[in-house]
Amino acid sequence: MQRASSQDDMKQQAALEALTYVEGGVVGVGSGSTVSHFIDALATIKERVDGAVSSSIASSARLQGYGIPVLDLNDVGRLDLYVDGADESNHHLQLIKGGGGALTREKIVAACSRRFICIADESKLVDVLGAFPLPLEVIPMARSYVTAEVVKLGGMPVLREGFATDNGNVILDIHGLRITSPVDLEQRLNNIAGVVTAGLFAMRPADLLILGTPAGPRTVKAG
Repeated sequence: MQRASSQDDMKQQAALEALTYVEGGVVGVGSGSTVSHFIDALATIKERVDGAVSSSIASSARLQGYGIPVLDLNDVGRLDLYVDGADESNHHLQLIKGGGGALTREKIVAACSRRFICIADESKLVDVLGAFPLPLEVIPMARSYVTAEVVKLGGMPVLREGFATDNGNVILDIHGLRITSPVDLEQRLNNIAGVVTAGLFAMRPADLLILGTPAGPRTVKAG
């Protein structure tokens, strides 16, 4: 296995390793820089798959650029495999996602998938989630209310200026969290009126985490 020399190389290694889990059919594809490497790799075996369900407009465009059909999840139903990145993962493979703003669609595709493989470079594995600000997708008219409710939970929400999700909503990035009970926090945040979803993937964590490292890809199972 060739050694990785940069963070981008490590992302590419993780993406290539994830390709070995593709067995045909329709593949769920996430978003972000590491997933872009996976799409590039998927293009080399595109004749073996029936198409892809994508969680973002950007990923859909990249897939279509390679001639990979992008299908509607409503027409496909359950997926065997979903491959996506993460901004942070703990050792239980509970994730923070949404740095790119596609968290709601990512969560939907993950929920519909029998197997969820997360790909990332080794810096994304942490003992406790929260150093990376936790994104919330919020309906615009609820921004002030959600902000006040998040403060009550001990977070410091900051509006992601000049950004709208593919669904037309805003993102609040919550700083200052040390997430020791991810499932509980995910439920609390999702129950705030006006929150579309929290970028905390704890109730449906990844099944497998593939980390790119300087020595090559490392596979982590939930611990």
